[in-house]
Amino acid sequence: MDERRKRRALYGVMLSVFLAAMESTVVATAMPTVVESLGGVHIYSWVFSGFLLTSTVTMPLWGRLSDLFGRRPIYLTGLAIFLGGSALSGAAHTMGQLIFFRMLQGLGAGSLMTLGMTIVGELFGLEQRAKKQSYVSAVWGVASLLGPLLGGLLTDHLSWRWVFYINLPFGAIAIVLLRDALPEGQRRPHRLDYPGVLLFSVAVTALLIGIMEAGRVGRWTGSDVVVPLAVAVVSLTAFVGVERRTAEPIVPLRLFRFRMVTAASLNGLLSGMAMFGAISFVPLFLQHVGGMSATAAGFVLMPFVLGWVAMSIISARLALRLGYRVLVVSGMACLAVAFVLLARWAPGLTQAVAMRDALLGGIGMGLTFVPMLIAVQSAVPRADLGAATSMTQFCRTIGGAVGLSVMGAVMTRRLAGGAPMADALHAVFTVGLVISVMAFVSAFLVPGGRAQDLAGAEMRGEPTRAG
Repeated sequence: MDERRKRRALYGVMLSVFLAAMESTVVATAMPTVVESLGGVHIYSWVFSGFLLTSTVTMPLWGRLSDLFGRRPIYLTGLAIFLGGSALSGAAHTMGQLIFFRMLQGLGAGSLMTLGMTIVGELFGLEQRAKKQSYVSAVWGVASLLGPLLGGLLTDHLSWRWVFYINLPFGAIAIVLLRDALPEGQRRPHRLDYPGVLLFSVAVTALLIGIMEAGRVGRWTGSDVVVPLAVAVVSLTAFVGVERRTAEPIVPLRLFRFRMVTAASLNGLLSGMAMFGAISFVPLFLQHVGGMSATAAGFVLMPFVLGWVAMSIISARLALRLGYRVLVVSGMACLAVAFVLLARWAPGLTQAVAMRDALLGGIGMGLTFVPMLIAVQSAVPRADLGAATSMTQFCRTIGGAVGLSVMGAVMTRRLAGGAPMADALHAVFTVGLVISVMAFVSAFLVPGGRAQDLAGAEMRGEPTRAG
């Protein structure tokens, strides 16, 4: 494949990832106007939760389908579903319709980030891959930062419906770029694992519903929490049994025989729990305890995203010189220190200090995300590239959802017990600190050695060095 087509494919992937990342945050600033237009305030939170649910559940499924049917048809299908959901969301006339169409949008969005990273990993060799993956990660960070601002501008100057319609022209450009640039790919002979798809979808859906409800009510008891979690456990147990027996599992459990995949999944789960769980409570502390305005609180999060973006670009290059372990350990150390500082926040906190602490957390995540992705893609066979990439993304995303619910439950319980908001949020950040220390310990599971030496070593059956 010539370099010109590779560049077009990269631009198409970056544009698609930008749209998917932006759509996860752009709706927040539009929702007050949406509620005024459509009503349904009692269920409006499902506009966010429904998108998260379908995008998370389908991540591993999209990855495996692309391994079986080829990257181009599956990625274009996901992009088309995302754009169809965007158009229908913009045309919604009731809150129920908007929630359903947002879930459809999330169904497509689940393919864009994971398969985008997979495509980049497949098109470029190790050294180029490091640079290109850092660009995709940077696009994700910038889009997440710009989402709320763009949502406010579109709502104020056009209509809240343009929060969704804005995706359509840019998505069309992405389709044109990708349609001719991506190779057709090979369609492997297979038998699709329908029981596995069903059991996995039920398990993850029930898990997310259970933990989101636990975070909302502040407890882990009661039928509204226990029943979904029990369904998740039973379905997941059955799913593991099915995947061990089937010839073409939708989630190949053999991937966890690779030490790098196990390390990336565990570290992604724990770091996602810590950082993405806690980041939702930072603006709450700044506004309700620190007395800052919403705008000032929003500016505090900018260093987090900028630190992530900058270090994603830098760490991709450092991984080729220093190896993966030193970067992941350093990143998790930064994350743990950031939580030590967060746990010490108190009334009177200044914006400058809050921005410093947020920057440290962003640096920690930036040092970890891209190196772990490159490491996993270099360790597994090409036939499992989509499944392995999507699994690492899935673990980080599901970790964020679990962390948010656990910390939300802690805060709700403290407030219900009469604790002031400052004490309740102090407990939240302390929980994040404990999880971040666990993430730091998990970083030592990453094999030591140079990236070039580790690339494909596990795949060839060679032992990886302990350090």
